[in-house]
Parts: sequence; C-alpha cells; structure tokens
Amino acid sequence: GGITYNFNIGDPCMNIRGDHIEPGVTTSNLRTPEEERAYLIYSCIGNTAKVITGDAKGRTGFVTGKHGNSHLMLYFDPDTLNKLSYDDRFLVKSFGMGLELPDYPDIAVFNLDPDLLDRIETREEMGSLLFPVVTRIPSRLLGSGKGFTAQGAPLIAQWGDYDIMTTDKDECRRLGLDTLKFGDFVLLEDEDNTYGRTHREGSVSIGVIVHSDSLLMGHGPGVTTLCTCRKPGILRGYDDPGANLRKYLTKL
Repeated sequence: GGITYNFNIGDPCMNIRGDHIEPGVTTSNLRTPEEERAYLIYSCIGNTAKVITGDAKGRTGFVTGKHGNSHLMLYFDPDTLNKLSYDDRFLVKSFGMGLELPDYPDIAVFNLDPDLLDRIETREEMGSLLFPVVTRIPSRLLGSGKGFTAQGAPLIAQWGDYDIMTTDKDECRRLGLDTLKFGDFVLLEDEDNTYGRTHREGSVSIGVIVHSDSLLMGHGPGVTTLCTCRKPGILRGYDDPGANLRKYLTKL
C-alpha cells in the first residue's frame, strides 16, 4: 500500500512524470492469496471505505479502482490523506456483487456500487441503456490484462484492470486519450468482459480509468470494467466530457 498526495480522481493521468501511478490511497490485503483475492473481488467502485486505525480513524472515503491482482484504490479528502500513515487499516463495506439490471438482462454489471449507479446519469433509448463516457476506445488498443493469470487464476472482470496502449501518440490525440483523467468513464468497443477480457465484434464494455499512463510496451492507463454486453446495440455510450467518478462520488 501507499499514499499518493498529488494525484487523485479528477486529475490528469496522462503526460505526467510517473508510471502506473495510482491516485489517492493504495491498499492491499496480503495475509493470504485467498484473502487478497476476496478483498479485491468483493469491493466495488463507490463502496464506502472507513479508516479504522490511526489519527484519521473514523474518516470515510470511497473505492475508486482496482489494479492488477492486489491493489484497491481509495479516495479520501486532502485533510484525511495528511493524517494517514503507511500502516493504517481500512474497512470497505462491500456492496454490489451480483448486481443485475432486470430491464436489461443481457448487460452484466461488475465492480459497481448500486448507490453510485443511481447517481450516474444513464439514459434509456429505444431498448438501449446509455452510459456517459468521455471517449471510445477501439479494441485494438487494449493490451496488458487480456489473458493474464495470477496465482494460478484468470483475471476475471471483477479482479483488477487492463491497459489502454498509448505508444501511438498520434492515435491517442485523435481519440482524445491524451486528456484522460483518473476516474473518467470510457467505452470499450468490441470488448466482452462477461467471463474475462476478450475481443468480440459488436460487444461493448464500460469502464473507469484507475491508474496513469505507462512507458512500457503493451501498457498505458488502466481500465476497471463496470458493465459489459455481448449483444450489439443494447449497451451504448453518449458523449459527456465531465463523465468522471469525482462528479458522482461528491453527490454521495
């Protein structure tokens, strides 16, 4: 775990000095592989996180992302960050595992607190559910995280993230990726996350940016999946440059 003081959700995640920067507070449960996996899988973005030790005891924040196979990121206000220490402990109130949308049974939902979903400005249009997104990511740009296994288990959509490859800077500028922020909502084209991460023509996934850009080949800003649909036309996005976790978490 660790604390990043100068970057949090809503801040730029591109063109900064650092690699795979995780905003806010990074936490892990490293006692056993099983407990570590449970902490990451059952926690959902938007869940309440409470400090239970140290000078910031009793302060609350929110889950904002999952990275790799062990890192859960939490948002806290600046005053709370300055009261935290490296060995503080946190209690995440898990809420959201198994969430279903009865009106849209073909959409699988992951990692999303139902209270947060209620605050996201979704739209319904002729049998489709539309999420606000800042941009659309072609499947060809999704790299690290596909097909990866950790501790002998595949990385399912409820566990970690995968990266947008940003080596082609001209393509990044064309798609607006050079202005991405921590917490931005993005649409992943032709990406099916139902049982893992794979290319499937016509599928759509919605995700949130959880860590910064990278210089490594096959890597870049990380995306944790919020929902996915194999069938074309049911899950869609609409353009909203302000579609960011910070906009919705401040309403909780």
